[in-house]
Amino acid sequence: MAVLVHCSMRQVGLVEGGAECLRDALLDVLGEEHGTLVVSAQTPSVSATSRRFLDAVAGLDSVQREAYLRDLRGFDPRTSPAEGVGILAEFVRTHGRAQRSPHPITSFAAVGRHAAEICASHPLECLLGAQSPLGRLSDLQGHVLLLGVGFDACTAFHLGESAVFSCEQDYRCKISDKWRNFTGFAYRDHDFIELGEKFEQAHAADISGGRVGDCRARLFPLHTAAEFAAMELPGLRSRH
Repeated sequence: MAVLVHCSMRQVGLVEGGAECLRDALLDVLGEEHGTLVVSAQTPSVSATSRRFLDAVAGLDSVQREAYLRDLRGFDPRTSPAEGVGILAEFVRTHGRAQRSPHPITSFAAVGRHAAEICASHPLECLLGAQSPLGRLSDLQGHVLLLGVGFDACTAFHLGESAVFSCEQDYRCKISDKWRNFTGFAYRDHDFIELGEKFEQAHAADISGGRVGDCRARLFPLHTAAEFAAMELPGLRSRH
């Protein structure tokens, strides 16, 4: 399998060897020669429109803000650490054979057979859409594994969301030492928990469940989740 993993080590609980051990266990199960381990390796701090960035500059005067913008380290796919996606993602990103997609905000990292194919390109305007690594994972009949996290962390839903909505927003991000402006899809996840509950009810047969450490695990086809989001989100959002 090619598997996109979203994980909270805190929910998994104590693991001898920590996130590195869990990463290696996942690679053992998948088989690095034939399987592929994928994680979100996003970096919202370099995006001037992200909540992380806005919180960081809140309350700064104009001089302090200019200094912050000047000193902010821009995205570098080789060195920028993953942010806000759990420590497992960072251990996948820093694996010796890891590949990483080049998007400055919503990159993915992967290890294994299809890693280079999944991460080869990632257009600036396509953060989580069909031309992103999510789209290639879907084409490869990849799966999603939620380890101790809920459906609010399920990026596969964004693939379906971008297929049926056309709302856009302006983005500004720092790549290396340059600021870049571009227009991309305006993603939302405020209703993903409710969407996930509906998904579990409608596709119980497609979701494998179990325990990993102290947490609940769910494994399901990425394409199935994206298609369900595309079908259900318009009605869900119109009701809200």
